[in-house]
Amino acid sequence: MEEEKRTVRAVERALDILICFTSKSEWGLSEIASEVGLHKSTVFRLMATLEDRGFVIRDEATEKYRLGLRILELSSNLSREGDPSVVLLPGMERLRDEIGETVSLYVRDGNERVRIQAVQSAQAIRRVAPVGARMPLSVGASSKVLLAFAEEPVRKEAMADPAWPASVDRAAYVRQLDEIRAAGYATSFEEREPGAAAVSAPIFNRAGKLAAALAVSGPSNRLTPDVMHRHAPAIMEAAQRMGKLLG
Repeated sequence: MEEEKRTVRAVERALDILICFTSKSEWGLSEIASEVGLHKSTVFRLMATLEDRGFVIRDEATEKYRLGLRILELSSNLSREGDPSVVLLPGMERLRDEIGETVSLYVRDGNERVRIQAVQSAQAIRRVAPVGARMPLSVGASSKVLLAFAEEPVRKEAMADPAWPASVDRAAYVRQLDEIRAAGYATSFEEREPGAAAVSAPIFNRAGKLAAALAVSGPSNRLTPDVMHRHAPAIMEAAQRMGKLLG
């Protein structure tokens, strides 16, 4: 039993290390050890195993690690049938061309939202949206959409999370969610980071279930509150069209 526990723990640690690569492409040994809270010698042994199996590659010049080809082999067999990130991409590109700002697609994963697809703006100064980024549900236009249009138990669970920031008043947030449901969309202006703004609308599948949040984001000096409200009807219309493509 103890041997089994040690083996499972080693798997958990190796997976924690691989998850580090969702935030940036290269990591040094000390950086990884600090990020996952393990001793460097433990991380070194785990990285050696991952490297041996092709999951990571070590750059001899920089002594930093990056993901290996084995990850690509795994992702090539990922099922794409009905995947919103694939099915909705053409519609996202059309919306980007229409509005001229970065378009993103988010889904809820527990008490976080995850960006599963993004189409970057072609403008020189733009909002860069990396796919795979995770963000809290307490701030941001898409977070508010994913909670406002979710079922009541989902909202209660998210807002009961101990990680919910004390700076975000729950009662005021609930009132804001009510307003968002009435309007059909949400906006955020420098809520999560200075200089960024976004407007988001819900995507419901053909069964009427909330499937994702569609968002347009950009610099706050271009996406002012007035501009976001003017764009909202086009974004909601695009979200409705996209929803018809999802079973």
